[in-house]
This record gives sequence, structure tokens and C-alpha cells, in this order.
Amino acid sequence: MLIPFNPDILWDLDLHLLPSVLDSFALLSGQLNTLNKVLKHEKTPLLRNQVIIPLVLSPDRDEEIMRQTEGRVPVFSHEVVPDHLRTKPDPEVEEQEKQLITDAARISPDAAQKQIQSLNKMCSNLLEKISKEERESESGGLRQNKQTFNPADTNALVAAVAFGKGLSNRRPPGSGPSVQSGQPGAGAIIAGASGMQQVPMTGAPAQQQPMLAGVQMAPAGQPGKMPSGIKTNIKSASMHPYQR
Repeated sequence: MLIPFNPDILWDLDLHLLPSVLDSFALLSGQLNTLNKVLKHEKTPLLRNQVIIPLVLSPDRDEEIMRQTEGRVPVFSHEVVPDHLRTKPDPEVEEQEKQLITDAARISPDAAQKQIQSLNKMCSNLLEKISKEERESESGGLRQNKQTFNPADTNALVAAVAFGKGLSNRRPPGSGPSVQSGQPGAGAIIAGASGMQQVPMTGAPAQQQPMLAGVQMAPAGQPGKMPSGIKTNIKSASMHPYQR
């Protein structure tokens, strides 16, 4: 908006004191800012919701209308205005609306309330199932995308198996020298014979009891006495196949 210049303003400035003129301008600036704030934040959103009625109809192509309507209305002429600005529905829609109103009038209030409750319940169950399905699909996608292995360990294992990379020839701790066959001390001590009970033989002296597999039998004069232990030496017949 252009304001015409008035030469009398300069004459008035000479007659008034400068502080009073500055106060007047400050007051005017504050009022303009307040008006701008009200129009921008309070009135403008309400105005955007109103239906804008064109004041000028033209048969020519309007690029601004094309841009605002995203190319749906190229021309705003007398032919298209009734179609775009009408509030009365089509005859077919009016007939369907009348039929629905007639059917609704035949239903009692209690039956209508029951139908409303049943429909609300069905909608709630449907929404719950849809939400559950979405949550399960999201959780399934997260489980599939979650990495369950370490790429570095996998690469190291493949390199060790295929190329022997990272393997060492050191003997593990605690392994002693190999035991040669035929040497004493290479046998194993068989335990667990404490539960065996010796039965004395009748009619034979105690000195003539034989030695069975290196196990000394108890004398006949001491029936029921458990042996102190079973000692035997098992010699290896051949070299151990997994000698270190």
C-alpha cells in the first residue's frame, strides 16, 4: 500500500518536539506489530478454511488456478463454476440418502443402539487384530535383520581351516613325554574292586590258594575280609596310535 507524501508533515515536525514525535512513531509501530500478529496467527488459519468464491470468471486459461488445484481446474468459467461450487448432490445420491433415512426411521431406538454397539465392537476387534499383525510383522523384521554371528570370527575360522592361518606348533601345557611300550609304569590301576567279597575254599589249605590274574586271595582263616586293593600291570602291546 502506497501512502502519498504530504509536505505539511515536515512543517509539523518543526513545530513539535522530537521526543514526542518518536513516541508517536513507537506507539504506531507497536500497534502495527500487534495487528500483524493477530492476522497471522489467529485469523489466517480460520480464513483458510472458508470457501473462496471467485469474483471474476474468465474463459481463458488461468495458470494460478492450475497451480493451486494441481492441474485439475485449468479454466474457471461459467460452465465449470456450477460443478465446482454446488452444494446439492446428484439425483442418484439423493435417492440413496432418502432410502437410508427411511430405513433408519423404521428401526426402534433400542435396536439402533444395539446395532451401534455391535458395530463398534467389531471395529474395535478389527483394529486390535490389525495392530497386532503390524507389531508381529515389525518384530519379525527386526529378528530377521538382527545379526547372529561375528564376521571377524567367521573369517578367522575359515582362514585357519583352509590355509592354516593363525595356528601354532606349541605343545599344550601339562602334556608329558610319550610313554614307550614295554616299560613298567605304563599300566593302569584297576579300581572299584572293593565291593568284591572273597569266599574261602573248603578242603584246601590256605597256602595252596592260587593267584588269579595277579590278585591275592584272602586266607581261609579270615572269612569275609575285603582285600586292601587290586594291583595289576597291563602292558601295552603296541605303540599308541596318537603319540604326541
